[in-house]
Amino acid sequence: MSDHNDIIDTLPIEELSTLLRQAGYRTNETEHNGSKQLLSASQGIGFAVRPGNTLGEGLLDFTISCALRVQGELPEGLIPAWNRGKRFSRLSRHGDFLVLEMDVIVAGGVRRAYVRANLEIWDRLLQEFLLYLRNYRDENRNESRDESHDKDDTPEHEQAISTEAAESDE
Repeated sequence: MSDHNDIIDTLPIEELSTLLRQAGYRTNETEHNGSKQLLSASQGIGFAVRPGNTLGEGLLDFTISCALRVQGELPEGLIPAWNRGKRFSRLSRHGDFLVLEMDVIVAGGVRRAYVRANLEIWDRLLQEFLLYLRNYRDENRNESRDESHDKDDTPEHEQAISTEAAESDE
């Protein structure tokens, strides 16, 4: 790795792995659909770092993603509410998975500190995401209880989201 203040316009995956380790993450390099990816975890939740566009051996951009298995139905409005409130990430549903993603662009020239700052933003977003899911579940549980005086009714969405991380092959 060259000087920390040098401007880079590509980032080899090995160097990205080093930046993740310097930020306190353990990383494992694996292959997914014929492409290298990095697997790591934060807050006990696994996430993947997948290459986007490349130039030679360097990444021009990459996506950090976390997929959580959904059990049952999601509360209506959960995904749009997150996406309206967060500018650096997007939340979507893919089959049985709720997927949080964040893109990081290196093309055009950035410093390694920029990449490191994006890793810190990801960590913060992941913390906020888990809190958001818990709060959303609790708010909807309370609303459902207020609407129904029958204490034997359990809201369908109460157990909708599992914080069990998805396997890397979605």
